[in-house]
Amino acid sequence: MDIVEQRYNQLVSGIGRLLDEGRENAVLQVNSTLIKTYWEIGRYIMEFELNGSTKAAYGSNLFERLSRDLSALYGKGFSRSNLSYMTKLYNSFPKRETLSHKLTWSHYFEILKTDSALEVNFYIKQCEKEKWSVRELKRQIKSMLFHRLALSTDKKGVLKLANEGHEVLNAEDLIKDPFVLEFLNIPEQHIYLENELEEKLISNLQQFLLELGKGFAFIARQYRISIGGKHFRLDLLFYHRILKCFVLIDLKRGEIEHTDIGQMNLYLNYFKKEEASEGDNEPVGILLGAYKDHILVEYATSSITNKVLLAIVSIIPTK
Repeated sequence: MDIVEQRYNQLVSGIGRLLDEGRENAVLQVNSTLIKTYWEIGRYIMEFELNGSTKAAYGSNLFERLSRDLSALYGKGFSRSNLSYMTKLYNSFPKRETLSHKLTWSHYFEILKTDSALEVNFYIKQCEKEKWSVRELKRQIKSMLFHRLALSTDKKGVLKLANEGHEVLNAEDLIKDPFVLEFLNIPEQHIYLENELEEKLISNLQQFLLELGKGFAFIARQYRISIGGKHFRLDLLFYHRILKCFVLIDLKRGEIEHTDIGQMNLYLNYFKKEEASEGDNEPVGILLGAYKDHILVEYATSSITNKVLLAIVSIIPTK
């Protein structure tokens, strides 16, 4: 009877997998058809507008009239805003084959609000790679992720960023300066302590991991390090599965001081000797603070061989 029950459970699981795959494929197919249709609508509108007599006949009222008439005939989905973005979809992707069918219309609607073709391409690639929801995409655009990453990238690098998305190839690629943590909901004018910031990050760990980027796996908070009879506490410990190394994060409420850099260097030396396993690369330390003095940082890090990275935390307070 146990064998029969086991086989029956396998049958149910197998059917469940087929249903999930079928539903997923159906959604993808519907979405792909919708994107193609909206692209074609955009093309029709552009071809109509480019006709010499169009502007004289309709002027700026074209979208308004189209919205009213199409909504009356076909229902919702034909607001002036939607129609204008269908046109923008066509203008941004003159070749329909270049459209990504992994994204929904809601993704495209948000991405097409951005400033340049480079930015559009970047967010499309990131959505594909990171499988962002529309909500997460909106958060990343609002936090100016593309601009933050592009600030430290040369022209060739910006083009690569737009065409391939953000690739984590070395420790420096982990840094976004600043990290934007608006999801912490810290009230305006509130003076937060380091342990309070840590509590907020842990409570919003999923959002924090999304802001950190792909590859981070959370290990521990307040990780204890014992050296020579003295005990230290590292705020947050992660492992990065792409770089294959530990990532140590310490949180600073105010300015990042030279003593903070020295302490992080101590932690990294400890992890290299005591915690790293065979196959692990050297650990990386990240100090997150409210601000930093660039000259002080230059002198404090110039002779350090360990990877100590510094970034500003931008906390957007709630009203």
